[in-house]
Parts: sequence; C-alpha cells; structure tokens
Amino acid sequence: MKGIAYQQGVSTNTSQTENVDYTDPLADTTSCKRDIPFLQKLNTNTIRVYALDPTKNHDTCMNALADAGIYVIADLSQPGESINRDDAAWTTTLYARYTSVVDVMAKYDNTLGFFAGNEVSNQPNNTNASAFVKAAVRDMKSYIKSKNYRTIGVGYATNDDASIRENLANYFDCGDASDAIDFWGYNIYSWCGDSSFTKSGFDVRTKEFQNYNVPVFFAEYGCNTPRPRKFTEVGALYGNQMTGVWSGGIVYMYFEEENKFGLVSVDGSNVKTLDDFNNLSSQIAKVTPSGAKMADYNPTNTAGASCPAVNSDWAAKATPLPPVVNARACSCMMDSLSCVVASNVNEKDYGDLFGTVCGYSSGKFCGGIQKNATTGNYGAYGMCNSTEQLGFALNQYALANPSGGCDFKGSAVTKQAVKTQASDCKALMSQAGSAGTGTVTSAPTGTGAAATGAKSSGAGVALTVPTMETGLLQLGVYVLGAAFSGMAMILL
Repeated sequence: MKGIAYQQGVSTNTSQTENVDYTDPLADTTSCKRDIPFLQKLNTNTIRVYALDPTKNHDTCMNALADAGIYVIADLSQPGESINRDDAAWTTTLYARYTSVVDVMAKYDNTLGFFAGNEVSNQPNNTNASAFVKAAVRDMKSYIKSKNYRTIGVGYATNDDASIRENLANYFDCGDASDAIDFWGYNIYSWCGDSSFTKSGFDVRTKEFQNYNVPVFFAEYGCNTPRPRKFTEVGALYGNQMTGVWSGGIVYMYFEEENKFGLVSVDGSNVKTLDDFNNLSSQIAKVTPSGAKMADYNPTNTAGASCPAVNSDWAAKATPLPPVVNARACSCMMDSLSCVVASNVNEKDYGDLFGTVCGYSSGKFCGGIQKNATTGNYGAYGMCNSTEQLGFALNQYALANPSGGCDFKGSAVTKQAVKTQASDCKALMSQAGSAGTGTVTSAPTGTGAAATGAKSSGAGVALTVPTMETGLLQLGVYVLGAAFSGMAMILL
C-alpha cells in the first residue's frame, strides 16, 4: 500500500460532535481528475478518504481512480455522525450512516476496505468506547455478508498512545473472528526528521505485530517537525525490516491546510507541488517492496489475540459486545408504548428528562437502555435513537405509577399502544423482555440507506432517525453512575 490521505476540510478527530459541511472528494469530479496525475507521480495505489456523502454519485472519480490503479479505503463516519469517545454509543442512527456508505461503495472493485472508527479511544479513561466501535465492526461485516456484496474488509485506525496501544490492538483482534477487525491501521508520527528504524520506535512496533493475524499498515504517517519533511521513513517502511509485517502505509496528507501536512497547495484548477511532495516522490521512487503472492501465501499466525482484562488501563469488557443494531426492534418497542416524550420537547432538553427518570428507584426504569461496556451490561434498547430510548424509560416509569405517571410536567404524553403486534414484533419484544434487559438474538431485517446515483443492486431504503444522540447513558452521565453501580489486504 503506497497511500495518500485525500480530503480537504475534515477533522479526523472522532470526538467532533457537530455536523459540518464538507466536500466529498470522490464526488468532486473536476478535482478528482485534476489530482490523479499528481497522485500517480507519487506512485500512489491507495487513497484514504474520511467522509463520503452517500447521496452523491461517485462513478466518474472511482472509475478514473481504478484506471489509474488506485484503490480507496473509506471511513464510514462523518463529522457529527461518529462514535463519540466521551459519550460512546452504537445506534440505529450511526448504523444507517455506516451502511449507506457501504451501499454506495461496495459496487466498486477498487474499494479496498472501510474504517469503522478513527482514534476513538485515545487514553485509558475512554477505552470503554472501543466496545461500541467493535460492535460497529461486527455489524458492518455482517451487513456486507447479508447483502451478498463481495468480501470487503472492515478495520479500525488507531492512534499511537503508549498506555493503550497494546490493549487496543489485542481487543479488536480477540474473540470471535466474525466480530474482529479484518485489518489494523496505525496512525503513527514517531519518525521525525533524520530519525531511524530504532530511534523512531518502528523496530518495537514491528516486533509487536510480527505475529498479528490480520494485515497491519500505517493508516497515517508523516511527522511534520521539522518541515519540509524528508520522508526518510519511506525506505524503512518499504524495506526488508518491515515488509514482512507491514503492508505499507498512507501519508498524511495531500492538501496543504492550516496544520501544515500538505504535499500540494491547491488554488482552483492550479496545483502547486510543495517540497514535501518532491521529497516523498524522491523517496518513494527508490523503494521496491515485494509481498507474498497469493498462491504462496500460507500463514501460520492465524490465531486471534488474547483479550485484555478490565483494569485501570482498560475499561472495555471483551464479551458481550453492545447489542446488534436492530431498528425493527426499536420501532416495535415504540409501537408498544402508551407513554412517550412529548413532541414539543426540544432534544437539547432530553438530558434533564433522562436524569430525572433514571434517577428514580436506583435506575430500574432505565435498565433496558443502559450501556456499561466495563461490566458488559447492556439493555436491549440501548442501540435505539435518543427519542426511542427516552420513550422507553418514561413508559417504564408510567407502568409502575399508573396514577399520573405519564406527565413529567408536560414533557411526556400518553398514546394508544398497538393492540395487536406483528409476529416479528412479538418475537423481538419477547427476547428483549418487559424490562428491556434481555438479549435480542433475531438478526436485523432492515437495510441500509439508499443513495441517489448509487446503482448498487443491494441499496436499500433510507432509515429516518434523529441525528441527536445526547443522553445515551454512559455510566457517569447524569445520575447513572450511582444507579448502576456494580453493573457498572493483501499487499497491493
């Protein structure tokens, strides 16, 4: 993999919670065609894009990239719709977003893979968020299979944090192979200036992954201190010391922006190559990496990693993972409710309502929506959107308090519950249990989101769900800390 990160104006920080406008580089036909010759000058065979718009058509750019011998690895999230490390959840909202990207990209032969997350857990106190990312990996792998798409890998891109990097790599690779990552991307910036294989720590990282059983590569690299970058690490990455373990890497990044990592500066139709571009071009031209041919590929390191134990440095229990996202289960649950949140309640005020209802009776009304990755206690409806989760909690309180229990100062209203539910709803509700603390084992029957211009025969119907995910009940949010205490690639 000789790659370049290729997208303007998108922060790669997964904790970004606000929706922002961004330009989909694979839908910007003019810019794509403009830049391909420059990518070719760097011997590029892979680009990484961080946010795609699934409502747009990508045929022209993807076909042009294919003609140039360039593959695409795409992040499934977008700014404002990703797994937030500070309030992690894997929900129907995110599922719809992620599957919509899969739907529009699966038809292209040069779609190399998908990232289900990027640097979500970045220090010990937010490693619980990794459970929700791994659930996303599991569900996207299952979705690709259920849609009969060709096999496309789903992986994760991690930061290089010394306190958690080993646990992260082991966690995402351990357990059932159907839940584990298909590849591991490493964002690493430890080779700065005239460094070396040993001084940079590349030797230690290489040793750590020599028995890893899935492909590993640098999902981002290219320290920019000092600048211009000399890219002397290229010789090591594609040399004999590393190619037995690493499948190449992706330089961050193509476009010059305020962070000063660009290879080129762009002004309309004009592209100016910078010193970084010229230095990378010189270094990449020197390397001649060789990988195993498929016919000769007989790996002996086929076992997954050992799962890390929950301790002061790691907060995600290996099993169970958060529930499989099942939008039908959420809609069936909503049909069954006789008390729901009033339509005039602003979603910004949901937090107060969650705090109130979940604070009663040691949190028993919110057992069906809890999400405790540290203990592995998950409610069946913790994957529903925030309106559905709040409705469930309010209804549980109302059932226990039939005399005026559905009010909350006008924030909750009564409705007519569906008297005769569909047979699939009966099964799903039975599995979830009346308190919502059971496990829904039925496979989701919903599809991903269809996209304008996407000709993939498998594209499904769009899911309409709120984008607001406040109040999704991580332990420590509002009063639940007390309430639930004790539950708490083959080489290209």
